Amino acid sequence: MSDRFEKGMKILKITNEETIEKMFDELGDIAPDLCNFVVEFPYSEIYTRDGLDLKTRELITVAALTAIGTAPIQLEHHINAALNVNNSPKEIVEAIMQMSAYAGFPAAINGITVAKKVFKEKSLLPVK
Repeated sequence: MSDRFEKGMKILKITNEETIEKMFDELGDIAPDLCNFVVEFPYSEIYTRDGLDLKTRELITVAALTAIGTAPIQLEHHINAALNVNNSPKEIVEAIMQMSAYAGFPAAINGITVAKKVFKEKSLLPVK
């Protein structure tokens, strides 16, 4: 196991260990290298950089995934990760709503819909 892999897994255990285990279960038999790339690049090389804490990085990731609008599964996982690193539901909602001005209302509405699903599963509704 490489140092990059171990470094990335350390971050994933903080943010969303269940998600990475699920990804390896679902994709490990067809694309194990892709799973390793996910651990070794964004989580080892990007998430561990100085300058931003994990809370901020996850909130930015939620905003970016909302804006691109084509990654609802990943958005769901990162909303969970954002909660796991102490973002409040209100902060997550505000980040998604901010995207309405830059990515459009459909992207923001789709993002809020994903957030509502996560919040409902975690009994975090209504958001105040």
